Amino acid sequence: VDLMEPKCTREMTVILLAALLIPAAAVAESLPGTARIEEETDFAERMVEGIHRYLDRAAAIAAEKRHTLVRQTLTTDAAYENSVAANRTRFSRIIGLADQRVPFDSPEIDARAGGRSHIFVSPSYKVSAVRWPVLRGVEGQGLLLEPSHRPVAHVIALPDADWTPEMITGLAPGLPAEAQYARRLAEQGCLVLVPVLINRDDAWSANPAIGRFTNQPHREFIYRMAYEVGRHIIGYEVQKVLAAVDWFAKLQPAKPVGVVGYGEGGLIALYSAAVDTRIGAAAVSGYFGPRESLWREPIYRNVWGLLRDFGDAEIAGLVAPRALIIESAPGPVVDGPPAARDRRRGAAPGVLVPFRESDVATEFHRALRQYERIATGKPPLLSLVPGASGKIGNDATLAKFLESLGGRFSPSRNGVPPSSVRTGIDPAVRMHRQFDQLVEYTQSVVRDSESVRRKFWEKADSTSPESWQRSTEWYRRYFWEEFIGRLPDPPEPLAARTRLIYERPGWKGYEVVLPVWPDVISYGILLVPKNLKPGEKRPVIVCQHGLEGRPQDLIEPKTANAGNAYQRYAARLADLGYVVYAPQNPYLFEHRFREIQRKANPLKLSLFSFIAGQHQRATEWLSSLPFVDARRIGFYGLSYGGKTAMRVPALLGAYTFSICSGDFNEWIRKNTSVDEPFSYMYTGEYEMPEFDLGSTFNYAEMANLIAPRPFMVERGHRDGVGVDEWVAYEYAKVRRLYADLGIPERTEIEFFNGPHQIHGMGTFRFLEKYLRGQN
Repeated sequence: VDLMEPKCTREMTVILLAALLIPAAAVAESLPGTARIEEETDFAERMVEGIHRYLDRAAAIAAEKRHTLVRQTLTTDAAYENSVAANRTRFSRIIGLADQRVPFDSPEIDARAGGRSHIFVSPSYKVSAVRWPVLRGVEGQGLLLEPSHRPVAHVIALPDADWTPEMITGLAPGLPAEAQYARRLAEQGCLVLVPVLINRDDAWSANPAIGRFTNQPHREFIYRMAYEVGRHIIGYEVQKVLAAVDWFAKLQPAKPVGVVGYGEGGLIALYSAAVDTRIGAAAVSGYFGPRESLWREPIYRNVWGLLRDFGDAEIAGLVAPRALIIESAPGPVVDGPPAARDRRRGAAPGVLVPFRESDVATEFHRALRQYERIATGKPPLLSLVPGASGKIGNDATLAKFLESLGGRFSPSRNGVPPSSVRTGIDPAVRMHRQFDQLVEYTQSVVRDSESVRRKFWEKADSTSPESWQRSTEWYRRYFWEEFIGRLPDPPEPLAARTRLIYERPGWKGYEVVLPVWPDVISYGILLVPKNLKPGEKRPVIVCQHGLEGRPQDLIEPKTANAGNAYQRYAARLADLGYVVYAPQNPYLFEHRFREIQRKANPLKLSLFSFIAGQHQRATEWLSSLPFVDARRIGFYGLSYGGKTAMRVPALLGAYTFSICSGDFNEWIRKNTSVDEPFSYMYTGEYEMPEFDLGSTFNYAEMANLIAPRPFMVERGHRDGVGVDEWVAYEYAKVRRLYADLGIPERTEIEFFNGPHQIHGMGTFRFLEKYLRGQN
């Protein structure tokens, strides 16, 4: 080939030469009863991009349908409130409001700020450093601004995550005077509490004792562990606000309560008002807008199922008919997590780009339609105010906010901001304390999660295999719908296309493409023994690759790493006379597949929503083949394929048994531990947390859904994904269940002296027992 030829000519030459090297039989042959694959393409890439297109459409459809999901009763405020109560409960759950707050009488002066009762005093207000109980071992910390006269309203003022309470109070530099909204509201006669929000730095997202460091923002570090046990950094911040509302509700005389915030504080203000009707007014700046690109934002804003039911307009509908003021100031700009450096890496990508005013206006008008539909005889209390100076602080915003709380804004009351006040507060020390409290609280929830799971499973009946199957059907549906995310059954015709790509002495190998949903395909390689007798039906073993893998790696690997890990186990099983199918799963192309998880989660879907559907289609097709015994289809996967082995056979009864290799673990701790170097808390696999899984399904409970079918674990002593003790502990629960069911022989674990790879000894005997041994 002349390398100086035009590119298109060179590519055509390469294709023609490649065609000449393919045996004539391979060019012509497809599996009988199927159409032939004609195109030359990377089907794995087509699969991943097709899933992206599917999710982009699903997000657009969800935005169009959200307003129809709730049947609102509009006759009175009370009737409206009753009609949206279920929505409010659902919204509270997905943002992680799962815990009872600690009651208290009033905030305490924080002696750690120098022991003074007041750190600043002006003619119109005084400032104290305070703390207040929120959750067990978790405090709210910040500043309390007390007006010199009886307050006109009680206000929680929320800074952006990267602002300190002192900045919006005027006690520290960084913001122009008009953006110091906590100070300005105190000057207007409001009692103002300013909580600390967890920031976007990464200083403490690490455990030096075990040598693990990350560049995850503090908010992401807490998000990862909290999400797994049904909590959320958003929910924790909202709890701080609601604890303050609890206190305000006790004060006499009673005064209206409002929340106001910018950026991340605007998010918390909006969400707090949505879940607590005691909040009479909310002002949100630098946040409100369309959320269809939520997946591009920092991962600590990822909320399971949010966009299926709630855009910002629908959340505003939970505030209605109370007052909501939207200021269209540009939000904070965040170019991504802190830069990767030295040993600090692994943070999820995510940026904050301010909305255009037109985007804010579009979402505002969606919200306004909800306010206008409420027939209360009052004008809608929803306002849109243009932003000023790029930060919250427009006089019109504060005026509308105060008016909604029964006060009156007077520009003449705006004083001169304090200059260089020595508060005795070290914001870094205070932030570290807040961060550590939330980490320890979440770790305590993780420690308690096993007893929570045990209670969750009390209704399962283990008196016999038959009663177990009946009583766990509800759990299976719940797992699929609430944790995996269930898609409709594949609607596309079962029209397989195949092409011969392997010709070996004992078997032939065919590429297989199956349609699943619009734009979404299933792809894999089918190995068919040559010695099949007429009418003979043989068992099938589905062999599943791991992260960034390909079906070819299991047959004839092109790299040493793949060869060492998979030990050619698909080809070896075909050599033994099994029909073997090696599917392509979509967890490859690094961030591109992880973006699937980011797009899917807000729609109450996950990567495994698609994997389950692809396996559903593949087993449907395999069962239709004349040489396949549909009663004997087994699953055997390594690594990410082992994750599939825990989830997909738990959902699909088509699989006769499941073998999990190189993945079985104490999965909840694997995702949340801050004390183990192999924890996903310290790696770049930011797609691993599954919302609230810790309360319901660890790996033993996933195995519960596989029982009473045979189940096996393969574990190398030197496999770095975990430690033998964790694996053995979690597997002991599985062993006990099978013993309770009277079928202890149907489950096994094999430890071998090796690394993260297929061993293929005890597992081969196990599948021989349960595939060859069945009629």
